[in-house]
Amino acid sequence: MARRKEISKDKILDTAYKMAVKDGLEGLTARSIAKAGHFSTQPLYLEFDNMGDLRAQVLKRISKELRTSTLQQKYTGEPLIDLDLSYIDFAKTHVNLFRAMFVNGKFGSKVIADTLMDLGVEKFKEQYSDTCYDADKIHDIVIANWILTTGMAALVVNEIASFSQNQIVNVLNAQIHDAMLNDRLSETEENPMFAADDEASLKDNLA
Repeated sequence: MARRKEISKDKILDTAYKMAVKDGLEGLTARSIAKAGHFSTQPLYLEFDNMGDLRAQVLKRISKELRTSTLQQKYTGEPLIDLDLSYIDFAKTHVNLFRAMFVNGKFGSKVIADTLMDLGVEKFKEQYSDTCYDADKIHDIVIANWILTTGMAALVVNEIASFSQNQIVNVLNAQIHDAMLNDRLSETEENPMFAADDEASLKDNLA
């Protein structure tokens, strides 16, 4: 009879996910996860190819949580604006994770960048269902919106500025309106924020 595994892959992922949400991704090492979960490092070597594999799966779980819950809060009844407000609230609540999402000024994980872009496009179409923009135009509007939203979130998280909800909503609405009228938004594609390398932040470190 095969020996039953005492530490499951799900338990390891649950431990790593909770650590990432609390403290960010940088502290995820085999030793730190094993210590937090009260087990040895051996199960990590058995269940995952390396720490890059484990962190990639943690990021997928974070992405799913963002997509299905964290960024689905209701504030104003305007889907895109509510998405932005949810994101800023997420940044304030999970400061270390918010900071860990970025590597050298851009999203370090493609799965996170894709999740935000997909949600942005979905919420834009929901809020502005009466418009007939093509996919490229909507893509540019959403990128411009995320650049502004992420910038405001960073200002708040780093205690450089504080904003009331009304101020945030007014700035976001003005920016979205300008973006919808602007025919030269393709320049925003040059911004590296959403040019994420595949799991660029995942260090193959089993220490």
